[in-house]
Amino acid sequence: MSSRHLFKIGTLFCLLLLASFSAYSQTVPLNTPVLEEYMRRMQLLGKLDGQSSFAIRPLFPQDAFDRYNGIDLDSTFTDFDTSTFHRKYGIDDEGTLIAMPYTIRTQYNSDYPFGLNNGAMIPNRGIQTVLSGGIYLKQDNFSFQFMPELLIAQNRDFMGFPIEHQATILFYYEYMNRIDMPERFGTSSMVRFLPGQSSIRYSTHGLSVGVSTENLWWGPSRRNSLIMSNNAPGFVHLTLNTTKPIATPVGHFEGQMIGGFLNGSGFLPPHADYSIQNNPVHIPKRTVDGRYLSGIILSYQPKWVPGLFLGYSATNHLYRADMDRLGDYVPFFNGQKGFTNVENPIRDKRQQFSSGFFRWISQEGHFEFYGEYGTNGNSRRLSEFMITPERNRGFTLGFTNLMPLKKEGSFLQISAEMTQTGQTIRESIRNLDTWYIHDHVRHGYTHQGQVLGVGYGPAANVNWIELGWVKDFNRIAFHFERIVYNNDFYYFRYEASKDWRNKYVDLVPSLVADWRFGNLLVHGNFQYVNTLNYMWFLENQPDQYFVPGLDRKNFVATVGLSYILK
Repeated sequence: MSSRHLFKIGTLFCLLLLASFSAYSQTVPLNTPVLEEYMRRMQLLGKLDGQSSFAIRPLFPQDAFDRYNGIDLDSTFTDFDTSTFHRKYGIDDEGTLIAMPYTIRTQYNSDYPFGLNNGAMIPNRGIQTVLSGGIYLKQDNFSFQFMPELLIAQNRDFMGFPIEHQATILFYYEYMNRIDMPERFGTSSMVRFLPGQSSIRYSTHGLSVGVSTENLWWGPSRRNSLIMSNNAPGFVHLTLNTTKPIATPVGHFEGQMIGGFLNGSGFLPPHADYSIQNNPVHIPKRTVDGRYLSGIILSYQPKWVPGLFLGYSATNHLYRADMDRLGDYVPFFNGQKGFTNVENPIRDKRQQFSSGFFRWISQEGHFEFYGEYGTNGNSRRLSEFMITPERNRGFTLGFTNLMPLKKEGSFLQISAEMTQTGQTIRESIRNLDTWYIHDHVRHGYTHQGQVLGVGYGPAANVNWIELGWVKDFNRIAFHFERIVYNNDFYYFRYEASKDWRNKYVDLVPSLVADWRFGNLLVHGNFQYVNTLNYMWFLENQPDQYFVPGLDRKNFVATVGLSYILK
């Protein structure tokens, strides 16, 4: 028998062997109300496996937590024996059909857009609604998850960057010309049909390969992810990922590698036709804006330190027309180490991010502490990083603690998170080394006009705290958030005057509630946004220094309903 035939037979045998192992690849979509918060709490309480890092999402509960139905996390929602919608089929029950949750998410902004991590939603004044639902179908090792989304948005007019801000608009467009982040998506109401949280996969032995349009979240944080979040709609991507922690003699590993395609918004920034001394402020971006994003994330839980997770992530982002080497397709060979002030045509056409992160959980103490440190560009040499680690950096630190109350099953939840992507080195600010903007990839780190990382945009600094009561799926909490928008722009524009009054800041108290009513999950978030110096605008008066800026108020109501079919 020839070696070619032996190779064919061996390949066929391996494929049949792999197909004999059942694997699941149903996810809990990131935008599903209540479930994400519930899973994270249950892990801290020791009711879900403590080997999952929660740093690579969406999660695969059937594999990661050994659940019969990935949506039915506590086995009280569905019953395959009596269900009309969920069922096994085939001679040996090798097939599975599950109805995904039917979800409606609605948000109302009274005066101007506010919000983040809301997937298909857009910056919108008025009411916008996202409807989603679908099915999950598994046959042996192949699975198909179809969960499209329908967006309906009022998109009402509002006052954005003030045209009276003439002395500042040139500085503002130094940023707007380096990112695709319009204030308003057109001038009329919007209806969009998106593939949403859909995927086609082949999964086995805790590994999955396929094509997906699902939202992704990388990193341990709850509120702001430096590298990848669900702030923008999901994008088409190839994925190779783990569906559960992979056990090895030295500990457990999780990971994901993606290659995806990003698109522009098709909308212009504010006052794009404005000129100063016959010089237009707006520089048009490429009309063919197709971009490619590759990325990798790895998480490791050492065998000798239970509860500790260490991880690394990196992305490489460029126009598809500029792709000419292997490192552009896979995220392994794209560092191009060297001095940042020396021109490097290969490196300078690529927007790169990298981060290291940790998460430590104590299931006995119902506590977690996490952090992420990232750099805007991964081409710095180790010696340069050791000398000035703060250059081009961004970071997140946070914790959650659940303290038992007298009533059984009830806890006081205290959480806090701090994120900074604004720079502290003057040279970085003057060189426009701001997170998410780029000199060559002038659509910036965005998809369909929204940032893929921290949802409040470039150089945002955010502090957030939570105090709440929780029990099972239920939560009633008070949040307070302080947001400083584009701190780099503030220093870029006002360094000469050293005028600290112009900082653009939101102070946001919120009342949050999650509740389960049978198979219906309900989420509500009601926010009062107190904005100081909206769009950095302040009118000086010759005889008074402490004058109020353009201070504004905004009421935001977000309601999510998700029904899990019995």
